[in-house]
Amino acid sequence: MQVTETLNEGLKRGYAITLTAAELDEKVNEKLKEAQPEIEMKGFRKGKVPMALLKKQFGQRILGESMQEAIDGAMNKHFEESGDRPALQPEVKMTNGEEWKEGDDVTVEMTYEALPDVPEVDLSGIEVEKLVVKAEDEAVEETLGSLAETAKEFETKDGAAEDGDQVVIDFVGKIDGEAFDGGAAEDYPLALGSGSFIPGFEEQLVGVKAGDEKAVEVKFPEEYGAENLAGKDAVFDVTVKEVKAPKAAEIDDELAKKFGAEDLESLKGQIRERLEAEYSGAARQVMKRDLLDKLDALVSFDLPPTLVDAEAKQIAHQLWHEENPEVHDHNHGEIETTDEHVKLAERRVRLGLLLAELGQKAEVQVTEAEMTQAIMNQARQYPGQERAFFDYIRQNPQMQQQLRAPIFEDKVIDHIVEQAKVSEKEVSKDDLQKAVEALDDE
Repeated sequence: MQVTETLNEGLKRGYAITLTAAELDEKVNEKLKEAQPEIEMKGFRKGKVPMALLKKQFGQRILGESMQEAIDGAMNKHFEESGDRPALQPEVKMTNGEEWKEGDDVTVEMTYEALPDVPEVDLSGIEVEKLVVKAEDEAVEETLGSLAETAKEFETKDGAAEDGDQVVIDFVGKIDGEAFDGGAAEDYPLALGSGSFIPGFEEQLVGVKAGDEKAVEVKFPEEYGAENLAGKDAVFDVTVKEVKAPKAAEIDDELAKKFGAEDLESLKGQIRERLEAEYSGAARQVMKRDLLDKLDALVSFDLPPTLVDAEAKQIAHQLWHEENPEVHDHNHGEIETTDEHVKLAERRVRLGLLLAELGQKAEVQVTEAEMTQAIMNQARQYPGQERAFFDYIRQNPQMQQQLRAPIFEDKVIDHIVEQAKVSEKEVSKDDLQKAVEALDDE
């Protein structure tokens, strides 16, 4: 087996791998000898089939297997000895494939882009600022007010229904005079202004009184979930049975108990903790961006062009879909990348390689428990299909990697923060919000 370098330009590598006919024949014979004791053939006892006959019967298949194993072995040995790590799967092609015949040497060309050597970074020299926001009493009271709003009750009232009131109704929906499935209910409590019914429905019930009957005329949206109703004109025969006015819940111990707290002070404490956890999460994102900016400024090394190109195309594709939300599939023309896309792709690839290197050196691992939790969090988006989703992820390495990558990145960031110099700065909620919005603008 002979391996000859044919290309060494930047990160691009090329090698010619030659397997002589004699080496290939030897490997075929080794495989046949290994299998011979177990082979049975008419006219011969088990294990006594002549090699010449075995070669005639199975030679072509064994030839292909031996060729593939030899080339794979040569590639693996090359990577072990050279220390090269290919950025993407190497491209391998047989140079004399069309003319090759049994008895000829086998020559393949292997080309790839090697991952670059990532320079050392002194993490202790990095300085970042962590924003700290305390949950003020005003924010706690505002949250309490929202909880009281969700816990409000409705009391029967005389007179006409107003926006924000609740009407208890019976209704039957009809299209062209015919009732349709799912379009009827009795004693249905509908809060006017909630937007829970078809556009235009609730507005037509403002002003009704208990005992009124009303024909509500609406048009189903074009994008309505049920295809048989989408875009159709409908009439709902509505009978108003009761009109109720909202009554705000008192902010007291009873309200607290409704939300699982022992008393009001305990609920306030829980709200304060939750708010500060939300603030902390947002502050971490701001600090993470600052940290990545500093890391990006610290390092410079060659980047694999194929990785940058693939990332730029992904960025262009994602941004195009954000600008064209009505297109839900990939049935569109090729999206051209711009210098802006390439610049952002270079940053992402550079930081990705750096974080991967730092994580590897720090022996950062994503545990099974962390992966299971990530899968469960995703599965909750598919009520009733959690088990099927869980099994799908477990059988799909690519999806597992998509879930593992952000966990790994966050753990590497935590490792870097532990080494860096971190100062805390107390700011207001509004200042934190501005910092978060600045991230979105970028």
